[in-house]
Amino acid sequence: MKKAAFFDIDGTILDAKNYIPKSTIEGIHKMQEKGNYAFLCTGRSRAFVQNKALLDIGFDGIISGCGTMVEFHDEVIFYQAIAWDLLQKTVAFLKEQKAAVIMEGRTHLFLDEEDFGSDLYIARLRDEIGEHLIPITGSEEQWEVSKFSCATEHADLELLKKELEADYELLVHDIPVVEIVPKGCSKGTGILTVCEKLGLPAADTYAFGDSVNDLPMFAAAGHSIAMGNAPAFVQREASYVTDSLHDDGIYHALEHFGLI
Repeated sequence: MKKAAFFDIDGTILDAKNYIPKSTIEGIHKMQEKGNYAFLCTGRSRAFVQNKALLDIGFDGIISGCGTMVEFHDEVIFYQAIAWDLLQKTVAFLKEQKAAVIMEGRTHLFLDEEDFGSDLYIARLRDEIGEHLIPITGSEEQWEVSKFSCATEHADLELLKKELEADYELLVHDIPVVEIVPKGCSKGTGILTVCEKLGLPAADTYAFGDSVNDLPMFAAAGHSIAMGNAPAFVQREASYVTDSLHDDGIYHALEHFGLI
């Protein structure tokens, strides 16, 4: 029986400097050679999954945007965009609340750079996705968005939760950043969509992650693996804790579960 492993990107496969351990690549290839599937499962929307070294690993599919888009062998099997009226309403509300907004879609990321001051993350985005990064203001005809990310340092987080929770899932990070995802979508629903497509039982799935948006993935998968560099609250929710990204954590976990 084939099995499927689902890998978060940031903090799991690659670090903040885009370093991917050779052991991670080797482990993923070995598990595929045994007839198993390997998927990316990321909070990044598809427009932000452009890293050549990452894509050159050769994944069988990609779950992006916290489950708002699911691909298998270059076929899009699920995509949920935010409805136009709700999108307009949400953008206006977030800007009114002084949240620095990134609108994330299938082909583009949208942000107004003046909202982010000197944040170096914007330069990283520009380096990685180039022309796919465009302003929110003035690009309304191009808006196709499946989720938001926003810096909430100057926003009232409790008010954001109150106003948005009817339509969205809010994933609160501690940096402070919030991911705003359409209700009913998560990395976990992405995994279940793949299982339905491939006829795989959830018991034969393995989820690797390190962050708050990985918790729905942990709940859906048969086996949940937290990276050793994950915060304690993430590790507590996992069925297995492996070594850190830099200490060959993915390879060691694949060995532990007999996937390689």
